[in-house]
Amino acid sequence: MRLFLQQRPDSHDAPRFVQLMLQPDLLGGWELVRETGQMGGRSTVRREQFLDQASAVAALEHARDQQLKRGFQLTFAQGSDAPKNP
Repeated sequence: MRLFLQQRPDSHDAPRFVQLMLQPDLLGGWELVRETGQMGGRSTVRREQFLDQASAVAALEHARDQQLKRGFQLTFAQGSDAPKNP
């Protein structure tokens, strides 16, 4: 599952983005990968481990909702069970 969110560009700064990816790990758990940064610039990647898929999906939805409150727009969603906009 993958979500890509982006802020509208203003006149003098490149737009910022947030990419949220949910993937199984090798030990049977789940990993939420958050990549944030500016388009065309550096980005930061953080990883969070979860024991089950339900917890990981809840964390992904919470992260998505926080970014939507900050003015980001969902521009891309991939995955058969990708959560939709609230």
